Amino acid sequence: MTEIRNVAAELVRFKRRVLVIALVVVGAFALLGTRLFYLQVTRHEDLAEQAESNRTAVVPVVPNRGLILDRNGITLASNYSAYTLEITPSKAGDVEDTIDQLAQLVDIQQRDRRRFKRLREDSRSFDSVPIRTRLTDEEVARFAAQRYRFPGVEIKARLFRNYPFGELGSHVLGYIGRINQREKAAMEDWEEEDQANYKGTDYIGKLGVEQSYEKVLHGQTGVEQMETSAGGRAVRKLGSHPATPGNTVMLTLDIKLQRLIEDMFGERRGAMVAIDPRTGEVLAFVSKPTFDPNLFVEGIDSESWAALNESIDKPLLNRALRGTYPPGSTYKPFMAMAALQLGKRSPSAIVNDPGFYTYGGHTFRSHEGGLGALDMHRAIQYSSNTYFYSLAVDMGVDAIHDFMKPIGFGQLTGIDLGGEVRGTLPSTEWKRNTYKRAEMKRWYSGETVSLGIGQGYNNFTMLQLAVAEATLANGGLKHRPHLVRAIKDTVSGKVELVPQPPADDLGWLPKNVDIVRSALVAVNKGGTGTRVFAGAGYSSAGKTGTAQAVSLGQGVKYNAKALEEHQRDHSLFAAFAPAEDPKIAIAVIVENAGFGAAAAAPMVRRAFDYWLMDQYPNEQDMAAVRQGKAAAPIGKPLVASEMPWPPASSSPSTAP
Repeated sequence: MTEIRNVAAELVRFKRRVLVIALVVVGAFALLGTRLFYLQVTRHEDLAEQAESNRTAVVPVVPNRGLILDRNGITLASNYSAYTLEITPSKAGDVEDTIDQLAQLVDIQQRDRRRFKRLREDSRSFDSVPIRTRLTDEEVARFAAQRYRFPGVEIKARLFRNYPFGELGSHVLGYIGRINQREKAAMEDWEEEDQANYKGTDYIGKLGVEQSYEKVLHGQTGVEQMETSAGGRAVRKLGSHPATPGNTVMLTLDIKLQRLIEDMFGERRGAMVAIDPRTGEVLAFVSKPTFDPNLFVEGIDSESWAALNESIDKPLLNRALRGTYPPGSTYKPFMAMAALQLGKRSPSAIVNDPGFYTYGGHTFRSHEGGLGALDMHRAIQYSSNTYFYSLAVDMGVDAIHDFMKPIGFGQLTGIDLGGEVRGTLPSTEWKRNTYKRAEMKRWYSGETVSLGIGQGYNNFTMLQLAVAEATLANGGLKHRPHLVRAIKDTVSGKVELVPQPPADDLGWLPKNVDIVRSALVAVNKGGTGTRVFAGAGYSSAGKTGTAQAVSLGQGVKYNAKALEEHQRDHSLFAAFAPAEDPKIAIAVIVENAGFGAAAAAPMVRRAFDYWLMDQYPNEQDMAAVRQGKAAAPIGKPLVASEMPWPPASSSPSTAP
C-alpha cells in the first residue's frame, strides 16, 4: 500500500524548524556579541590590565645599603653579594625532609638548622627563609642541576652587610638583621611612601647608627617589569626603574682612637667616651666587652645568642649609653662649681679634714689619717671626702639637683643613638615619685652627705659624665654630643654637614671656671694623677674617682682581696687637655678595677698622647695598661701616624 505524503504540511514544519533554529542561532550570536562587547568594550581596561599583570611581574629592586665611614674615611660598614639557599615553607611540603635532602647536595650544619628554625618562627609561612648563606659556585651548580626535585626551594642573590673590623666599635655601629613580625607590624603605621620603599627589603637596622640612620642608609627601592611564562618564570625584562643606593654616613668617630682604647681595656669591663668640647663631636665611644655584629646579619644561631645573652660580662650592654654608675670623686669639681656659682662657699674657706665626717650620729669615711686644713683648691687636688660631705649638707639635695640638671647629669643628652637612659639625679621630688612606702618617700638629711662625693643615689652614664667634663672644659658652654658628622649623597657626591643646635650657655662665671680648672690641673701635677701624667708634652686637667660597686656597712674597711671581683670598687677618671685650650675631654670607668689613678687614668693619658702628640703605646706599655700596672708611659712610644692600618693583630674580615 503506497503512503501518501503531505508535502505541504512537511514543508510548513520544516520552515518552522528552520525558523526556530535560526532564532536560536541569532539569539546565541546576540548573547555572544553582547558578551564580547561587555568584555572588549565595557571591561576592556580592567581585563587588559589583568592580562598584562598575568604576562608581566613587577619586582622590587632592593637598593645597596649606604656605607658607614669614620672621620678619616675608613670604611666601618660595607656590603657584599652572595648566593643564599632559601625555603618557602608553604610551598616546600615536609620542610624537615626537604632540608635532609638538600643536605646531600650542599653543606648544611646544625647551626644552619638552628638559625633556620629561629628565623622561621619570626616569619610567615609564605616568606622565604634562608637555610644556607654564602654558597660556593660549586654548591650553586649542584643544586641547580637538581632544582626540579625541590618545590619551594630557590637560590637568591643577596646583598649582605659586612663589618670589616668585627667587634671594633660594635656598640656604636650596631648591626642589621632580618625584619621580624614586630617590626613588620610597626611598619604598618609608617607613611605609605615609606612602606612602599621597603617592598622587597628583608633587613633593617637593629642597633646603633645602623638603626638611628636607617632611612638614610636604606636608599630608594627600584622596580623591574619582567615578562613571565605561564609557569611564572621570567622570560625577559620589559623595563626598569633603578634603585638608588643609600647615602654614606660619615661619623665623628676616629676608629684608630677607638681601637687604641678598646685594646687598653683588654678583657676588662667598662666604658669610655671622648668628646671634642668645642663641637660636641664624639671621638671615641667605647663599651667593653664588645660583640661581633657580623653574627647577626644572617640571623644568629641559638648557641651564639645564648653565649652573648647569658654572659655575666653582658657584652650586649652598651655601657657608655645604658650603663649607670656612681661618678665617685669625678663629681667633686662640679660640686665645687655649684658652690661657687650659688655662693655657698668661698674658694678660700678652710675646712678641716680629720679623716672622717660625722653627721646625725653616723661617721662617713675620708682619707685615712686626714688631710688637715683645706681650701677648695686643695680639697679638689687631694680629693678630700670630708670637704665635700660638708659642702653637700650645706647645699642640700634640691640645690644640688637644680645645678646639676642643666649640666646633663641624670638627663638624656640627645645623642644620635637610640636607647639612651637617664640614670638618677636625686631630689626630694624624685624620691617621692620613686618609692611607694610612705617612710621611703621622705628624704632624710643624712642621705645628702654621700651625694657630695658622687655616691648615694647618684647614678649616671659615662656619656653624661663626658658631656659634663666637656662643658667644664668649654667654660660652661654645653654642646649636644653627636656621632654623625655629615651625610654624603651617593648620586651627586655632595657632602652635607648634619646641623647641630647652638651650644647652651650655662652662665658660669669665668673666674669660677678658672678656680676649678686650676685645681684640676693641680690634680695631674701634684695630686692623684701626678705619676700618670709625668713627662706629658701638654698640660691637662683631670679628676680621679673610685666608686663603690656594693655598699659596705658603717665602720667596715674596704678590702678588695676579700671581695668577689664583681663586688670591687670601680675605677674612674674624667679629664680634658690641653688645659688652657681643651681639644678633647674624656670620661672613663673600668669596672671593679679599684683606684682611679691605677686603672682609668693611665688609659686617658695614652688617649691624650695619641690625639695631641701622635703617640701610641709600645707593646710593653700596652701590656702594663691592660693589667692596671701602668702610670706614665713605659719606654719609647710609637709614632701613631706611621703605624700600619689595620693592625696585623686584627686585619679586617674579607667577605666572600
